[in-house]
Amino acid sequence: MNEATERATIEKLIYAYSDAFNAADISKTIAVYADNGVLMPQGAPTAIGPEQLKATFGFLFSHFRIRIDYVIDEIVIHGEYAYVRTHSKVNTVVIATGETISIDNKELFVIHKVNGQWKISHYIFNNTTKRG
Repeated sequence: MNEATERATIEKLIYAYSDAFNAADISKTIAVYADNGVLMPQGAPTAIGPEQLKATFGFLFSHFRIRIDYVIDEIVIHGEYAYVRTHSKVNTVVIATGETISIDNKELFVIHKVNGQWKISHYIFNNTTKRG
């Protein structure tokens, strides 16, 4: 594939991840990760592999309704790996209380081509919302 096609495929992957996450669909959310995929959320334990990812997303989706809207800032491809730098608006509703929380994040995805398909290898994000 040429680089433009690879970039478009990676963009689709990032948006498929947000679509599945926003729909609180655990199986589709996990499906975009590599088998040894790593999620490194701010202020929470690292999740490695499908079982830990399933537990993490299960907890999140049972306690919060979250909507993430990514903006892709950069995609760099180097062979079978790529990184994607994004920023996002995140709107969260705490299910137990109905409280709404809106934050801004910045993210970094490491993407790996596995058996001809791009998958999320590592994902880290942090909150950039200014406080007080």
